Amino acid sequence: MEQELATIQKIYDVVVEFIINYSFQILGALIILVIGAKLASWFGRSVGNLCEKKGVDVTLAHFLGNVVKVLVLAFVFIMAIGKFGISIAPFIAALGAVAFGSSLAIQGPLSNYGAGLTIILSRPFVVGNTILVKGVSGIVEEIRLSSTVLTTEDGEMITIPNKHIVGEILQNSFENKIVETCVGISYGDDPQQAIGVVEEILRGIPEVRQEPGPQIGIEEFADSSINIGIRYWIPTRRYFELLYLVNLQIHQRFAQAGINIPFPQRDVHLVQQASGST
Repeated sequence: MEQELATIQKIYDVVVEFIINYSFQILGALIILVIGAKLASWFGRSVGNLCEKKGVDVTLAHFLGNVVKVLVLAFVFIMAIGKFGISIAPFIAALGAVAFGSSLAIQGPLSNYGAGLTIILSRPFVVGNTILVKGVSGIVEEIRLSSTVLTTEDGEMITIPNKHIVGEILQNSFENKIVETCVGISYGDDPQQAIGVVEEILRGIPEVRQEPGPQIGIEEFADSSINIGIRYWIPTRRYFELLYLVNLQIHQRFAQAGINIPFPQRDVHLVQQASGST
């Protein structure tokens, strides 16, 4: 029992001595960290806001703001540990050794960060663009260092690791998406009349882009119909809504104009052979 009390007393003495000797250093380090963190956030926001005012892309502005914030925090951390008389050199050496030893384990995340930096600097797309990569399509909601976040018209969120974007075939249609469809009319109807009706419908919907303008014409001569091909651009965020609206108006206006949309049909001819006499 006496030995345990002696051990507790020694620990108490060490703690008290540490507090007495380093209390001002600890207080100073905490003050530096608190003030430094606030300054780092302020500098980061200021740089980001300044870049946006100068017309810099929002993704690049956020990236530069975060870089400034990290640099200020690193400088503050060096100042804080300097209050204890600790040199930063051993820490740098230790971090280098750890990074070298774990390079294989974190190869995937590092490749994502490298690809993210490439995307931010080269800017093949920006926030608000519509992209298609490796069969996945959506509107760019956010570009992070590790991944890119897409959203769809249904409110779905798609997160793509950046290493799966860089080096792949990337399709960027900016804020719009193309509709490619066709509608069949009977061979007894006038294709030019049908084309004129579709043109009038597309001109009457303000969301349909007129630059580039819609493309409408005879796509093919099918077995049961003349297929009228239709290509037009609409905002990606309202893709299905406007597609369904256009299709409904085509059906209604064709009926009003007396243009028939035929269903598939086949002509079957029965040949009756006379039975021979026995």
